[in-house]
Amino acid sequence: MALALLVGTGAGAGAIAFRWLIKTFTLLLSGHADYSAAGHAANPRVPFLGHWFVLLAPVAAGLLYGPLVQRFAREARGHGVPEVMYAVARRGGRIAPQVAVVKSLASALCIGGGGSVGREGPIVQIGSALGSTLGRLIKVAEDRMRVLVACGAAGGIAATFNAPLAGVFFAMELILRDFTAESFGMVVLASVVASVIGRAAFGNTPFLQLPAFGVHHLSQYLLFALLGVLAGVVGVGFTRVLYRIEDACDWAWRGPEWARPAVGGLLLGGLLLLLPQMYGVGYPVLENAVNGKYVIGFLLLLLIGKIAATSLTIGIGGSGGVFAPSLFTGAMLGAAFGTTAQHLAPGITGPVGAYGLIGMGAVFAGAARAPITAVIILFELTGEYSIILPMMTAIVLATGVSRALSHDTIYSLKLRRRGIDLDEKLPGARFAGITVESVMEALPTALEETMPLAEAADVLAASPHGVLPILTAHGDYLGTATARAAAEMLADGTHGATTVAAITHRPAPVTSDSDLADALDALVGGEGAGLPVLDPSHARLTGWITHQSVLTALHRPRATEECPEP
Repeated sequence: MALALLVGTGAGAGAIAFRWLIKTFTLLLSGHADYSAAGHAANPRVPFLGHWFVLLAPVAAGLLYGPLVQRFAREARGHGVPEVMYAVARRGGRIAPQVAVVKSLASALCIGGGGSVGREGPIVQIGSALGSTLGRLIKVAEDRMRVLVACGAAGGIAATFNAPLAGVFFAMELILRDFTAESFGMVVLASVVASVIGRAAFGNTPFLQLPAFGVHHLSQYLLFALLGVLAGVVGVGFTRVLYRIEDACDWAWRGPEWARPAVGGLLLGGLLLLLPQMYGVGYPVLENAVNGKYVIGFLLLLLIGKIAATSLTIGIGGSGGVFAPSLFTGAMLGAAFGTTAQHLAPGITGPVGAYGLIGMGAVFAGAARAPITAVIILFELTGEYSIILPMMTAIVLATGVSRALSHDTIYSLKLRRRGIDLDEKLPGARFAGITVESVMEALPTALEETMPLAEAADVLAASPHGVLPILTAHGDYLGTATARAAAEMLADGTHGATTVAAITHRPAPVTSDSDLADALDALVGGEGAGLPVLDPSHARLTGWITHQSVLTALHRPRATEECPEP
């Protein structure tokens, strides 16, 4: 609980700093607080360029964040959430600590220089990196590390958008991807404290000023359902266009990666010259659309333009989220749909703003396939309970259409393109009824926490698996030490007097009564070739499990089946 509160505090402070950076760089590079609402205005800092300055703003930003990302944290490129999902699912929640700083600067520069991306992906990655860094400093177990990462993600969303519930469900539905009571409680605590800090800085008002919502005729539910179907198609289309343009940029670019954002910035600048409403996040434009200030043709132009601008920003190596662009796209679709319906059936349609709000949540649900988050965040944005039923109708249909059209979401597709499938389960049927106790090996020689690192390195080098347990002088279990960690620390020649306690790592706990399938998950996600086995009370070590142990368990049933007794 204390760690969750601390991570929430850090995420809230990080959100304040990040939004300040965005505002500062936007003023510096465009001369306006939000250039998307300024039309074709000139930058007062360089008035001689007129409105042509938007050709150079993305280039200038790219020259700064391109080398920064390439040199210090390449995972800060792109929209951020898939990297956090991968870290939680496959790396035990470990995220490099420099990601928070690099992502803050890179995304703020990208958005300030005209990048048509959102700020939620960056703040999720920033908050998650803070949670991971704290967990590594305290040396928490991997299952706790994952929860701290989710706490950071929830806190970032809550503070940035003044939406504590949305932060919680975003973290649970997309980052942790489970709803255990313990993790839910910790994520809620982090979200609450981050939201309190955010409200102290930004005020207790939604980040968007949206019109009042109302359902004026029951037949509107048919229109909401149709909008949900269309939104599901648009969400999948957004996903496919995003990665098609990224592939095209990968194919076309032959220069150094650090220069890619600057050179590609010329293309983005040309698009901004034609459609300045695409500059940055674009919330003022979204509000105007939902308030019915645009005609149908312009709404459709903004919809296509946002998909193109966001895809191009990510494709050239920009840094920013896709959550806000999906809301923007949904608002344009919903407003255009509502305006069209008003012309065709003015007596039953109701206000255009209602369809804009429904479209926001439905397109996000179609792209990310996170229906609970979509419902909650729109409820928090409007504060209207009457939105729940129409929103659920559209979001369920959008999610169903998305699932029918595509196996992947806008987040998971990025990982699948790298050969990573988070939904792939390790085979467990072969281990049915087998516990760790039945296959574990004898404990290897343990290291004492006071043993000099140089001496421990010799023992680790001679161990068969390159990993050994560490005990206190009283025989209490501390964690494990790996040959890799020892080699990395001794390589610089300045840690000769360090003890082995400095490289202690706490792997995911495996107990003697655990299922073998769970132990295999822990082995795959661990850093070494073996894991200690604790008794069911987690009080003492009882054995050791390795991949060889798992292979032995696999072989035994086969031998029994192939050579049955007469």
